[in-house]
Amino acid sequence: MGDSKAKPEVVEVKAIEATAESFEEYGQVIEASPDGDEFGPQDAQLDLSRGIPRFYIMHIENRPLKFSTITHHASVTQCLGSVGGHAWYLGVAKPSVVDNYKVKDDTGGNNEIVQSHCGHFYVPPAVESVRVFRVEGSKFLKLNRGTWHAGPLFKADTMDFYNLELSNTNVVDHTTHNFKRENGVAFLIND
Repeated sequence: MGDSKAKPEVVEVKAIEATAESFEEYGQVIEASPDGDEFGPQDAQLDLSRGIPRFYIMHIENRPLKFSTITHHASVTQCLGSVGGHAWYLGVAKPSVVDNYKVKDDTGGNNEIVQSHCGHFYVPPAVESVRVFRVEGSKFLKLNRGTWHAGPLFKADTMDFYNLELSNTNVVDHTTHNFKRENGVAFLIND
């Protein structure tokens, strides 16, 4: 474990353009489609079944291109997009939620499995698994359940974002991994 008082090692991560192909392990990139198109795989495949959906605009200030914590929501998909299509960034790692039955059947004593204060089990994300995506234009990201994410981050002083999650996601389904404390590192986005 890293020393939380020591200066963290800075890990530079090159931003990747978010496309349907580059982002598929983490969720979906949703772009404009003609009015009247029927629902299909190009549309956000949502799971909002565990509560009351909340769609709102977040006003965010001072989120420079660096991070040392990453969060996941084990019970819901989430959609994020910038109002106005301005460029923004999102650090991600693949979902690592562990089914409860696998925890009970784990005879190998996997000590990497951690129980969240929210009740579910997960494997903390590895430093080398973190990617950063750049999003610009009239599109948004749909994060799969459990996708680790840091951001939105941006170069401007302030930005507004569309956000779709559950009404209580940030109260009852908000698990955070602190890379500085646990791994001794912080991430800097190279774009």
